[in-house]
Amino acid sequence: MNQIIFQEKYPIYTLELNKSETTCTNLDDIVTHFKTMIEQTPVVQFIGVFDHYNHTKNTEDGFIDPKIKDARNILFCFGKDIKDPVMLALRPRSMGLVELENSFMIAFMETPNPVANTAMEAWSKALKNA
Repeated sequence: MNQIIFQEKYPIYTLELNKSETTCTNLDDIVTHFKTMIEQTPVVQFIGVFDHYNHTKNTEDGFIDPKIKDARNILFCFGKDIKDPVMLALRPRSMGLVELENSFMIAFMETPNPVANTAMEAWSKALKNA
């Protein structure tokens, strides 16, 4: 995984996997993988999948980089407590899942919860040769 600062302020984790590095053949397989990981984690609640590609494609003046073949967000929520009302501004979580010609890109914003970061990183790395 790589850690970057996107647009000089957003801490993002990214992982690009060549298609030869995973048994996943398309974005549906990637979504299934993450949904399974979410469902197997007791403090995480699956919310849904947003088809970002079709949303953008069908938006007036929408633009998609031609290298992107498919793009979705998987939505879920970590959390076993609400200690501060402001915490809800950071929840729920989303992971960006993108299919490129020869690879998949996984990206998510760093959370203030180190357990969540560790889990999302492990879920992403588990795609390699899986």
